[in-house]
Amino acid sequence: MKLGGSRREDEFEINVISLIDVLLTLLMFFVLTTTFVQHRQMKVTLPQASESKDEAPKNPLILMIDREGHFFVNDNEVLRPGIDALKQALTETGADHDRAVQLRADGLTPHQAVVTAMDALGQLGFLHLSIATTPSTEAKPK
Repeated sequence: MKLGGSRREDEFEINVISLIDVLLTLLMFFVLTTTFVQHRQMKVTLPQASESKDEAPKNPLILMIDREGHFFVNDNEVLRPGIDALKQALTETGADHDRAVQLRADGLTPHQAVVTAMDALGQLGFLHLSIATTPSTEAKPK
């Protein structure tokens, strides 16, 4: 009688099927619960002004300011506050200084944020600035 000679070595294997199921479930959970930031759909309520007959410039550099005073350059948020971060973001766009800049500030934006944006544009040498507004809802004089 042989006691230990014919003993087969146990094969070690990892069952990955259940691991794959768990990983796919986690992946689906994270994909479905993640919010995707879409700056193009950001709501900015522009201030009202009387109509202007001026023609809008072609392909302007867009500088947007939301209610809280956060800056967005061509739909990219400037992450750090302050004029230096805004100037760096404007420089990184590679826009020439003759390009028109359209400033879109929310009607409830703090005045200091608008002045900071205009100051940064002036320090960088941008010459053509327009401020976006919406038409006034008041009755037009005849």
